[in-house]
Amino acid sequence: MKGAGYIAVAAAWCLLGTACSVTRNIPEGSYLLRKVRIEDDRTVPRKERITSSELARYVRQKPNRRFLGTNFYVWMYEQADTAKHNWWNNFKRRIGQEPVLLDMELTEKSAENLKIYMDSRGFYSSRATFEVDTVSHRKKATVTYRTVQGEPYRIDRITYDFRDRFLRQIVLPDTVHTLLHVGDIFDIGTLDNERKRITSYLRDRGYYNFSVNNIEYVADTLGGDRRVGVKVVVKQYLTGYNEQGEAVMDNNTVYRIDRINIFPDYDPITARLDKEYASRLDTVYYRGLNVIYEGRPNVRPRVLRSVVPLYPNYVFDAGQVNRTYSNMMSLGYFRSAKVSFTEAPRPVDMTDYVTYVGADGRDSTQTEYTREGYLHCDILCTPALKQSYRIELEGSTTSSFYGLSATVGYQNRNIFRGAELFDIAFTVGYEYMKTPHADKRNAKEFGVTAGLTFPRFLLPVRTRTFRSVVQPRTRLELSINFQDRPFYRRTLSSASWGYTWNDNRYSTYTVRPIDINVIDMGYIDQAFFDNLENQYLRQSYTTKFIGGLSVSYVFNNQRKHLGGNATVIRFNAETAGNLIDGLEHLFSKPVAGKNYYHIFGIRYAQYFRFDLSLSRKIMLGEKTALAGRLYGGLGLAYGNDQTVPFDRLFYAGGSNSMRGWTPRTLGPGSVPEPEQSSAYPAQLGDMKLEANLEFRFPIWGIFHGATFADVGNIWYVRQSSDATTVQPAAVFHIDNFYKQLGFDVGLGIRLDIKFAVLRLDWGIQIHNPNKPAGERWIHNFRWKNTALNFGVGYPF
Repeated sequence: MKGAGYIAVAAAWCLLGTACSVTRNIPEGSYLLRKVRIEDDRTVPRKERITSSELARYVRQKPNRRFLGTNFYVWMYEQADTAKHNWWNNFKRRIGQEPVLLDMELTEKSAENLKIYMDSRGFYSSRATFEVDTVSHRKKATVTYRTVQGEPYRIDRITYDFRDRFLRQIVLPDTVHTLLHVGDIFDIGTLDNERKRITSYLRDRGYYNFSVNNIEYVADTLGGDRRVGVKVVVKQYLTGYNEQGEAVMDNNTVYRIDRINIFPDYDPITARLDKEYASRLDTVYYRGLNVIYEGRPNVRPRVLRSVVPLYPNYVFDAGQVNRTYSNMMSLGYFRSAKVSFTEAPRPVDMTDYVTYVGADGRDSTQTEYTREGYLHCDILCTPALKQSYRIELEGSTTSSFYGLSATVGYQNRNIFRGAELFDIAFTVGYEYMKTPHADKRNAKEFGVTAGLTFPRFLLPVRTRTFRSVVQPRTRLELSINFQDRPFYRRTLSSASWGYTWNDNRYSTYTVRPIDINVIDMGYIDQAFFDNLENQYLRQSYTTKFIGGLSVSYVFNNQRKHLGGNATVIRFNAETAGNLIDGLEHLFSKPVAGKNYYHIFGIRYAQYFRFDLSLSRKIMLGEKTALAGRLYGGLGLAYGNDQTVPFDRLFYAGGSNSMRGWTPRTLGPGSVPEPEQSSAYPAQLGDMKLEANLEFRFPIWGIFHGATFADVGNIWYVRQSSDATTVQPAAVFHIDNFYKQLGFDVGLGIRLDIKFAVLRLDWGIQIHNPNKPAGERWIHNFRWKNTALNFGVGYPF
């Protein structure tokens, strides 16, 4: 049977190879471009070498895309009948790709491009050649480009020429941050970046009209020996032309803000088409802001003032303008925002000063001046839909288990006219075990979560927001969740009060000083409870009160590196019961006959828990990437309780974890799998280690694919404590934990619909540590050793 399967696979592969042979349709004298190679100059030190991946961007012809090593896309394109343009033939053309035929003119142009690019990087003695191989494959061509960088030109000296002499005292002190240094390669890209840096520096200091065109370079190579003298010329502002057509230059103008108008309900279509629109507008002045609206302001002026860091008579600052835009959009209420400026019709002021300018070795005194102007600022804000709804679905399945959950949510983005976000979500879940011997095989879950987010800090005392704090948030959240499992029923209630902010770069911080949870075990099957061999879990299936605080930190540079390499770091830490425990010890006594305390008649938990996730995405092409993640977490109970609460324990499996398993079905350690006839997935632990690797690639249009591998497991840190005991095979030991790691591989398909990514992953277990010794490595493929997980968004 196996032999027949191998023969079928081989036959299908041969058929695919024959079908994808496309050279039969190539005209005589033409060649299908099979491959393009670029050989960079390996004689150049690595830190100065221009790599083949950089050079590839300047090659004019690239081969057709390939699928599983075949010319599938070209083959599909050629299946279309050129004489017909019905939907079937058009569909073949859309999926396929027209064959790329070797064009010698474009090949020669590509070699010229490589030479030009190496010159721009400072290697003016570079060379680029190419070789075309049309012999190795019939009617197919391979083009190889070879580059020689040669010796680079280096910067020998740097001088400045200030045509606007007032800028000398501003620019020169900032040269400590310059990108140009003596001895560096004379790189045109670096010169351009230095122009942008100086321009940004001056625009943050009032020079609204200053642009990169106000800076030019003069390069001097007369010294020979590949040495370049660089002169940075800072020019004046072009004010116009005289009657003779000659350019009239003057010193650059420093601008101040004259007035600030903000339109919180701006409608661009109405403003353009309705001639009576302006006459219906009213204005409210609030601390430097002219709030202009029609009817009733949809957002209170105090809220707008808190997110606009611009004030009348302040010097123009491009950085603060960008911050204004970010703050307005971060409110979550506006669909778009635009900050525009126009020069105010006021006389330009002249400010004199005296400077000492050296000329011909002698000091002289010269009076200079700077120009001051004024700007009108208009902030045009278009509101988004005030109310919205969302629906989410998530599912997973194996040979013996499947689950489905649905969430319906409602949002109101301006419930109290202060850009407060009110959201409420209802969740319904259903899980079913297909094991015929279980008395009860289904599980149900119902939950509701409501939250209110304020776009500012709400504190007991008045404080001034620090300049480093960007987009402050205060969130109040309440939730209740009822779970009806095969062997227990419980209600989870929670309330939290937290603060969130970022640093305007990559970091986001969250602090929850109030984080309260109550776990009420309404019912538990006594036979199930008695049969739990894991005494640690027995203690977790009890009613508990959890009160503490938590902190979170996220570093994410994906948004500012769209389409490039990115790093994401997530850290969470929480502790519970410490304050309560201190007060209980001071003002109350332990429960009679016990060594622990109650609050509101419930035993409270005392523990700490943290987890850390490190993710890295490396782009290998325009849409091809390699992504990896390392994850670790630990929880430890102490004091008033000896177990970490059930919902704070770690689990493995599911759409974002070990994808060869469904949630809560891997681990802990190498404990044998529970009997499927009576068990509900509940493998948990107070420690977790996991690593993931995923290769992402495009398939066609919005369809993307992935291959992945996951390795990890969960454990318990201690085998026994005062009241609990766990199996030795479930305890983490540094000397042999690697033998207890689960391992899976799989395939995934993603549907990228711009605002969301729908994901379906099929994982196959390769090593299952919960199988009996000798059976843990999976040699024979079986459906029960796989899992199908559906999710929204990328797993990491």
